[in-house]
Amino acid sequence: MGLSGSSPLGPLAGTFFLSPPFFQLLQHLDDEMIVILDFGSQFTQLIARRIREQKVYCEIHPCTVPLEKIKALQPQGIILSGGPSSVLGENAPTIDPELFDWGVPVLGICYGQQLMVSLLGGKVENSDHSEYGRTGIHIDHEGTFFQDVPQEKEVVVWMSHGDRVISIPQGFEVLATSQSSPYAAIAHLEKKFFGIQFHPEVVHTNYGTQVLKNFIFEICGCEGSWSMQSFMETQLEQIRKRVGKEKVLCALSGGVDSSVVAALLHKAIGDQLVCVFVDNGLLRQGEADRVIKLFRTHLHVNLIHVDAKRLFLDKLIGVTDPEKKRKIIGNTFIEIFDAESTKLNEVRFLAQGTLYPDVIESESFKGPSAVIKSHHNVGGLPEDMKMELVEPLRELFKDEVRELGLTLGLDEDVVFRHPFPGPGLGIRILGEITDERVETLQKADKIVMTEIKKAGWYRKVWQSFAVLLPVKSVGVMGDCRTYEWTVALRCVDSKDAMTADWTHLPYDLLGRISNRIVNEVPKVNRVVYDITSKPPGTIEWE
Repeated sequence: MGLSGSSPLGPLAGTFFLSPPFFQLLQHLDDEMIVILDFGSQFTQLIARRIREQKVYCEIHPCTVPLEKIKALQPQGIILSGGPSSVLGENAPTIDPELFDWGVPVLGICYGQQLMVSLLGGKVENSDHSEYGRTGIHIDHEGTFFQDVPQEKEVVVWMSHGDRVISIPQGFEVLATSQSSPYAAIAHLEKKFFGIQFHPEVVHTNYGTQVLKNFIFEICGCEGSWSMQSFMETQLEQIRKRVGKEKVLCALSGGVDSSVVAALLHKAIGDQLVCVFVDNGLLRQGEADRVIKLFRTHLHVNLIHVDAKRLFLDKLIGVTDPEKKRKIIGNTFIEIFDAESTKLNEVRFLAQGTLYPDVIESESFKGPSAVIKSHHNVGGLPEDMKMELVEPLRELFKDEVRELGLTLGLDEDVVFRHPFPGPGLGIRILGEITDERVETLQKADKIVMTEIKKAGWYRKVWQSFAVLLPVKSVGVMGDCRTYEWTVALRCVDSKDAMTADWTHLPYDLLGRISNRIVNEVPKVNRVVYDITSKPPGTIEWE
């Protein structure tokens, strides 16, 4: 349904849509799998991404998941993540010790290493010499775990721990040491248990990816057979099996997620898919025509187009508070979507573009701690909601969704489209939203997109856009005094939008964008560049 970032539902979708139970186990996408048990590390998603980059499928589950459910997944290996807790704490998160009797290779990272040592008879203590940041380790063992990692010199790794192992369990041996950690890497080679005090998943650790590759391929015996082609084929089969001859309703925004969901469902069930595209008047210039042409003309999707520009803009007259804007836009979309869905007879399924980070952020992957946030894709439905959810992208990261889009044959212009907020330009127009101000921002935004693409920067950055500020300033144009609006340019680099840094665009590119906006967009006489990172700022201004 494309509700991840690019959805017309925006942040209110959680009020209306319910994801399947978290512990509902996914069908195997391939014969091999690595399971990551999360103890609250800020790097857990990175572990999963590094493994999937090697074409090995993996899933993240809370450390509290019952052992029998882990066994049901039949993983080739288990990874215990790091975490902020101390194994010496009274309420330290833990796992069922029987996991170590199962016969599956286990890798413990940071907290995971300390927990493994503690459960198997070793000792951990609070250290007077904590290690944070880059640290050098010395590898003292020639074996498959550190295969292709230089052993004749110090290897730089990333440490982040206060506790340290002081005694290892019986049968374990030392593989590497650091100045403050005599057990920087340990292993029970016969049982294939490995523990490392550093984080191999972060870019600051030299040869970290190689260490993970050695574990999943050399220790766990994975072959790297997972691909987008195999994922697509499996999903097509599962969709057909679950949906049967029933209709599926999909809210289409034209963003990456919703476009890929629609393309995948159409390939699976053809005309059983009905897409509803609501034009709220807050889209980019020409966006509605682009979406209609793509899905009706090129993909031959059964598309219902609702032109609701006047309805949305009339409701937004005089509204300046960003949260009120979001609620008005979200509620109005729901009203329209509900009205259109009732016109369709007996629609049983609702398609939604939930991605894996949405699930991770919304479920308690922090073990016993609090949920990070309730994401709009995985919130709650009314009890009387009769449609069942179809979420074919639920196991994928954003870059994997883009890869799937290419596998489905979607154009790169669609697949690599920059994220666009659910409320659209409504939260990029600070202050009151009027027809005139929408048209002004659409023209400025068009110039930004055109110049960014022409300069070859569109695929280099995560997101770029224009913001219309409720600020007027004095200018001089044609020897006359002007007092007009200001446009802010926002361009950021990011991996997943959790954090972002402002992009260092070339000065000549910034100059061209500024010159074109002030010369071609009426009632704008100033352009500024936002150089705020996230945190402390956010990517969007509202």
